[in-house]
Amino acid sequence: MDFPKNFLWGGAIAANQYEGAWLEDGKQPNVTDVLVGIMSKDPGIRWNDATQKYEMALDDSKVYLSHEAVDGYHRYKEDLKLMKGMGFNAFRTSIAWGRIFPKGDEDEPNEKGLAFYEEMFSYMRKLGMEPVITLSHYETPLHLLTEYGGWSNPKLLEFWERYVSTVFRRFKGIVKIYLTFNEVNALFRMPFVAGGVLTVDHPKDVSDPIGSTTLQDQWNAYHNFLVANARTVQLARGIDEEIQVGCMLTCSGVATYPYDCNPVNVLGAMEAQRQNIFYFGDPFCLGIIPTYLNKRWAKDDVTVSFTEAERKLIRENTVDFFSFSYYRSTAYDETDELFADTGGMIGKENPFLKDAAPKPWGWPVDPDGLRYTLNVLYDRYHLPLLIVENGVGLDENLDENGTIEDDFRIHYIEEHIKNVAKAMEDGVDCRGYLYWGPIDVVSAGTGEMKKRYGFVYVDRFNDGHGTLERAKKKSYDRYREIIESNGAAL
Repeated sequence: MDFPKNFLWGGAIAANQYEGAWLEDGKQPNVTDVLVGIMSKDPGIRWNDATQKYEMALDDSKVYLSHEAVDGYHRYKEDLKLMKGMGFNAFRTSIAWGRIFPKGDEDEPNEKGLAFYEEMFSYMRKLGMEPVITLSHYETPLHLLTEYGGWSNPKLLEFWERYVSTVFRRFKGIVKIYLTFNEVNALFRMPFVAGGVLTVDHPKDVSDPIGSTTLQDQWNAYHNFLVANARTVQLARGIDEEIQVGCMLTCSGVATYPYDCNPVNVLGAMEAQRQNIFYFGDPFCLGIIPTYLNKRWAKDDVTVSFTEAERKLIRENTVDFFSFSYYRSTAYDETDELFADTGGMIGKENPFLKDAAPKPWGWPVDPDGLRYTLNVLYDRYHLPLLIVENGVGLDENLDENGTIEDDFRIHYIEEHIKNVAKAMEDGVDCRGYLYWGPIDVVSAGTGEMKKRYGFVYVDRFNDGHGTLERAKKKSYDRYREIIESNGAAL
């Protein structure tokens, strides 16, 4: 297998899972700082009757591992050298919005936050790595939710534009590849984190901040995300013509197969793709508001309207490329409920998949699903594709030799990369493969260290103890061989 010479090989992390230093150098809390895992339904905020507002109220009985994470804020140079040791020519991370504008609504940015990221991104370039930077990766400042209700409020468009224009100008010439909103199509299953939404004016149940969020609030956020994405593209083009702006969606759900040839299941699988991926992908990439949403809006009893100026903005400012995460596939059957977690959609068990990750997570492994997903996305949007998350979380500990024999992870990446090559042979324009979690970080879904994705082990555990020392796993050398050979080692 021979990949193009300019193919991006690397890995991906997020600030909220890696950096720690959650209140250092001026940073203020974001939505993930008050959660133990983004699937949690009990955020560390409580209603204050006196102020008639939600306020941060962390639970002393819980361990918020993300507050220290793996101390990347202070150790990123050491870690980036380890990434370069595998031959990375690209590295994805995010900017914690609250490091730049701590509350989100300030007029002036926090210089310490800007300086930190300028140094970090410049160091990536020094090592020969292209920075791939997510502008919002589940990191909306908490103040924007408790004060304004979050992304359901159009005021956030003003705050967002101030943030992204500040970033584009400060890192001009350093960062050329940006992603807007990480997995924003998870809005309806994770409204607090992915949607940055909190009902503050008339919450139905103040003891249940997430559950009391209304569908109208969530669809208002959808409206504002579409406008914000288009405005981001427009701002980038006006500030730096070298910037490429892409969307980022969770796309495991693209590989939602009909369980059988029953037309009901074929139509159900099609509808699942629309309602879980394309309702964001179509506006971002094609500049259109899908007509199939009219049926959904009627069912949800909501009003969603775009002005002619907004439609024109969305139509004329589509993204330059499409980036996505892929972890696994599923099968749709009308007799089984289709639901989701951080890995993607979960439906009926596919009897043709014989491979699965070891328990306790045991996600089904479907490398062919990545090829399928790449083809579906390219056929629909005809844009360059960038895989920015693909990986497997395992329960691991160092052996007596001070390493980890993670043969299953090696198997996982080999089979998935082979299918990337096959998709490119199919004619898909795929620009890169950035493995999720090249160094162990705090798991987004479960908020723990036990679920490890990395080629590099970090000595930290669920109860918070550990030295934070780094150690290479067996997969580190195998991924290096694949990169050094530009795929030929497969």
